[in-house]
Amino acid sequence: MTLIKSISGIRGTIGGNTGNNLTPLDTVKFAAAYGMWLKQQSTKKEYKVLIGRDARISGKMVSSLIGNTLVGLGIDVVDAGLSTTPTVELAVQMEEADGGIIITASHNPKQWNALKLLNHKGEFLDAVEGEKVLKIAKDESFDFAEVDDLGIFRKKKNFIQKHINAVLNLPLVNVEAIKSANFKVVVDAVNSTGGISIPPLLEKLGVECVELYCEPNGEFPHNPEPLKEHLTDISELVVKEKANLGIVVDPDVDRLALVCEDGSMFGEEYTLVACADYVLGKTKGNTVSNLSSSRALRDITLKHGGTYEASAVGEVNVVELMKNNNAIIGGEGNGGIIYPESHYGRDSLVGVALFLSHLATSKMSCKELRDTYPNYYMSKNKIELTPQINVDEILNTIAISYKNEDVIAIDGVKINFDNEWVHLRKSNTEPIIRIYTESTTQKLADELALRFITEIKDII
Repeated sequence: MTLIKSISGIRGTIGGNTGNNLTPLDTVKFAAAYGMWLKQQSTKKEYKVLIGRDARISGKMVSSLIGNTLVGLGIDVVDAGLSTTPTVELAVQMEEADGGIIITASHNPKQWNALKLLNHKGEFLDAVEGEKVLKIAKDESFDFAEVDDLGIFRKKKNFIQKHINAVLNLPLVNVEAIKSANFKVVVDAVNSTGGISIPPLLEKLGVECVELYCEPNGEFPHNPEPLKEHLTDISELVVKEKANLGIVVDPDVDRLALVCEDGSMFGEEYTLVACADYVLGKTKGNTVSNLSSSRALRDITLKHGGTYEASAVGEVNVVELMKNNNAIIGGEGNGGIIYPESHYGRDSLVGVALFLSHLATSKMSCKELRDTYPNYYMSKNKIELTPQINVDEILNTIAISYKNEDVIAIDGVKINFDNEWVHLRKSNTEPIIRIYTESTTQKLADELALRFITEIKDII
């Protein structure tokens, strides 16, 4: 089992031994470290933290541990309960809180959970801030409050509705066009909090919603990562129901995948491309995605007269570059839409509303819209790691071998060839090396991936 400590938070499997898994003791330690870091940011007498969780089975336990630990530090806690990552991010702003913690392991299987740490803007901690939290946890330098100074714990449950209302009020969300289109949509929420956020949003947009796995009980009916091989049920149901499209979100609702009316995948890489195409067609500006994302966003941005830049992988890195480049939309090729007009966080509710606005005003079917975009094909693979493997040495060896190509080394190693690329990097959330490739056909992308998998295994 595994406990992964990174600047973006703490992620691990439930049960087992302390220090190696996300046990109750580890949960308390890292919640306390975050609380201590928060209190070091100012000399305020009162602090407030917003917490919320996805529907995974361990969520209630982990949330209780976090909430009571923060109260023990003298910090007031507002518990949003079952929620989504983007909802908690917005709720931090709404409550004018000093920070937030999202209890979710995102796309990981049900035995995983995590603490995602937010600052007072509702944005993920940056590298410097994250390192400080990790150091406090390592040193166990905690100072808990005396009895008269304990924090106050209270629950507040209306944040998802406030989130929906905020999405509906975005200027580019064309509510009337969506209502007029009479869409029928199938939603797969993998039995998590997408089931209590996406269907209510669709109802407000006048969309007929067929619910699939929308009961927030944490029993994931399939691998929760929204990839093609995990989405056969919704693909079949979209065709059976004669729906206009299918909508898929991960357990914490910050990744959005789409299924066309014929059951084919729109492509999670193209969720951001389509939303950016719509936004850039209404507002001139720039875009940002990460190094592992498709070139299609670059092509669409250039078509609209904007500038495209690529950041290191990780939402905090994308957000930083978006701010520096005044990007009006950005995100990650895993279906994560970041729309600053709303907030600086990946948000599937925003993504759904922008995409449906685009689809409704284009007068095209989902498949027809997809066919208007450049055709790139990606292959996403991984190699499991053991503690003995020196990843940095492997990546350095690869970089030297391809020094005559266009090599980018700000996040692992990305090698740009004329018509294709490969990106090799150590995952921040799992003990693996990720191998992403993109080319002009699926066959070429798969062959490029296999070539580098073989090279890595030969080095190992």
